[in-house]
Amino acid sequence: MREETILRRLRDRDPAGLEALMDRYLPYVSAVVWNILRDSMSPEDGEEVASDVFLAAWDQAAQLKPDHVKSWLGAVARHKAKNRLRQRGRTLPLEEDLLDLPGPDDPAGELERAEERARVRRAVFSLPDPDREIFLRHYYYAQSVKEISAALELNESTVKTKLRRGRFRLKELLTKEALA
Repeated sequence: MREETILRRLRDRDPAGLEALMDRYLPYVSAVVWNILRDSMSPEDGEEVASDVFLAAWDQAAQLKPDHVKSWLGAVARHKAKNRLRQRGRTLPLEEDLLDLPGPDDPAGELERAEERARVRRAVFSLPDPDREIFLRHYYYAQSVKEISAALELNESTVKTKLRRGRFRLKELLTKEALA
């Protein structure tokens, strides 16, 4: 089923639209969720977070746009997984929290979120290659260090070092921009 058809069915509150959306994107959403939760929670908790992502899509079907569904689902999955960690008293390292943008499931403050996304995007794209690619693969596409090192034919320790340096560089850039 085409994405436009799935979205139309979701907007019409047709459960077949939700089923088709889940058939297409559940593996992706689950991967994003588990790359954040890792071993810190039970499989049931991870499944609940993934379900919450699709519930958000059902509730906000009118906001979904063709060709942007996957990125929207990924952003919601990251947001909900990180929130679940926080609810359970677990947190991400400070450097990773710096990149945590407010989720798209809160309609208030859209302009503020857009400005914040633009700031982070400028900072990320100011990173040199291959640092930028590594950073995007890890934080946007939720790839593990092992997957990135295999894809880019780099040592895992090199990938970890570049991620750490990238987080530090982004923190510098975003702090400098916020103070300006």
